[in-house]
Amino acid sequence: MPPPPLLLALLALLASAAARPGCGEHPSDPADECRRPTGADSATCVDLQLSSCADAAYTQTAFPNLLEQRSREAVESSPEYILLSVLHHLLEGQCNPDLRLLGCAVLAPRCEGSRVRRPCRHVCEGLREACQPAFDAIDMAWPYFLDCAHYFALEEEGCYDPLEKLRGDLEAEEALPSGLPPTFIRFAHHSYAQMVRVLKRTATRCAQVAKTYSIGRSFDGKDLLVIEFSGRPGQHELMEPEVKLIGNIHGNEVVGREMLIYLAQYLCSEYLLGNPRIQRLINTTRIHLLPSMNPDGYEVAAAEGAGYNGWTSGRQNAQNLDLNRNFPDLTSEYYRLASVRGTRTDHIPIPEHYWWGKVAPETKAIMKWMRTAPFVLSASLHGGDLVVSYPFDFSKHPLEMKMFSPTPDEKMFKLLARAYADVHPMMMDRSEGRCGGNFLKQGSIINGADWYSFTGGMSDFNYLHSNCFEITVELGCVKFPPEEALYGLWLNNKESLLSFVEMVHRGIKGVVMDKFGKPVKNARILVKGIRHDVTTAPDGDYWRLLPPGSHIVIAQAPGYSKVMKRVTIPLRMRKAGRVDFILQPLGTGHKKLSRELQRTAPASRGPLGGAGLRDQPPQLDLEPLGARRQPSAGGSKPWWWSYFTSLSPHRPRWLLKY
Repeated sequence: MPPPPLLLALLALLASAAARPGCGEHPSDPADECRRPTGADSATCVDLQLSSCADAAYTQTAFPNLLEQRSREAVESSPEYILLSVLHHLLEGQCNPDLRLLGCAVLAPRCEGSRVRRPCRHVCEGLREACQPAFDAIDMAWPYFLDCAHYFALEEEGCYDPLEKLRGDLEAEEALPSGLPPTFIRFAHHSYAQMVRVLKRTATRCAQVAKTYSIGRSFDGKDLLVIEFSGRPGQHELMEPEVKLIGNIHGNEVVGREMLIYLAQYLCSEYLLGNPRIQRLINTTRIHLLPSMNPDGYEVAAAEGAGYNGWTSGRQNAQNLDLNRNFPDLTSEYYRLASVRGTRTDHIPIPEHYWWGKVAPETKAIMKWMRTAPFVLSASLHGGDLVVSYPFDFSKHPLEMKMFSPTPDEKMFKLLARAYADVHPMMMDRSEGRCGGNFLKQGSIINGADWYSFTGGMSDFNYLHSNCFEITVELGCVKFPPEEALYGLWLNNKESLLSFVEMVHRGIKGVVMDKFGKPVKNARILVKGIRHDVTTAPDGDYWRLLPPGSHIVIAQAPGYSKVMKRVTIPLRMRKAGRVDFILQPLGTGHKKLSRELQRTAPASRGPLGGAGLRDQPPQLDLEPLGARRQPSAGGSKPWWWSYFTSLSPHRPRWLLKY
């Protein structure tokens, strides 16, 4: 897939700059003076006027810089400087803006008190470890001028952290109005900085049961910040189910964003106040809240202001991608597999061709996140209508834009959707003139494809690629409501959010182990009559959401005989029943059966090739850049090299790995 025109223009500029002789042209040459950074103790500080470094944490620099470039003009025309502006596009938003600021610390070093200060080596080393896979994915060498051992200093040498103020405005505490208790919730719209401060302050208040962490970055470099609640935050506990709630997938649909910010504060306060329901929920469940999956789109929408936002302004991310159309289309593959008898239709691998298109860093972050925890249940919060929809979102007949297209777990998905809708006062309002009146006859729930069909949705991907069941909640017809409406929206959704999270405890759970008590990971849990299996986590524990009734449940794994049990789930049961399995190893007389199990499991196709048994959940080898832009065999140059060589005979060979 060819790079966009803007990237081509930047690459052309880089190539022409590389043609000019100067520092960095032959960095591998030991005699190259450009490799020896200046060691002067004194310098003349001048204003920092490089546009790509305008957001650095300092305002003055000095020349010559650490590459011995002697003027601002020399820096601006150098391939090193132009590379910093291109990397954002080459790496599709990964490691941005950290990498650019690290490069600025070398090309425009900090100057204070007539002295040049070098950036810290440990910062460079940490960033290199995090960003090296992105360079490997496009087959580019780590830039020589970011050599951590050469251009960076140790802490005892008086170095500084060039990234220390990257999120400086997020660290500043925003004091609550005087006289208000710490349980106070401000029912207002939150900017990105305010959201981060609220989540971090909440995690500090409830440090024993809460913590924040980032699952990645948006295209414009904002952390995708999650707040987690559990008895032991930061780790999976045996038999404890995990739930995730995601808001602001579309940047201009902001109600879900605010509801999750409020929910985080509510869970913390009620836990500290001794609310038995909340304490029980947090102590038995690991809850992850991602208020904003699309912080870049939110900035566009918020700039127009609440109540004035257009229907689509800010909907997409900074790459102009709709994040809820950006996931792999596994539903089409499901329909194909479902027609083949005896073929598994769960844990479908990501097709290789998916990586040939544009994959947003936000989308990739969600898919990587799904690898880190055995999520059982999920909800994505949207706006624009008032209804709860559930998979499949893509019609089983692609030309039908509205067609009922159920999953094998149709009954369970309806229960999950009703858990939210049935306690939502506005969804249960029978007024025909209300928002979402078209869904009154269905009880404000609907099969997604029966509403309208689309591909690349996050809910279908969750169900078909992992163990996780996800629904989509449309929270209201106004996507960006005025601030005075937020408190009422919270009152309408608070009980629904809690009720939905509690649904993770429906069905059965247990541990699969061998006869010695050793956990069996990746074992399959099958339910007769429901053609969708779940798999065990690394500790051997599993969760299977099931509707009330009698079910025949089977546990099996390669090399073991399968075990079958009948379980009955009472109608009013609110706690998952414990069903453990002990698997016996197959004897030599059962090798034929073992081979047959392996033969009937089609090979998974990862984005970087390779095959494995479908009885083993496919590894999410998420390297979209590498899969899409791998160099061809035979030692040929990477895809981006031709844009340099076509414009100039002087080639920046330090970009090449080989």
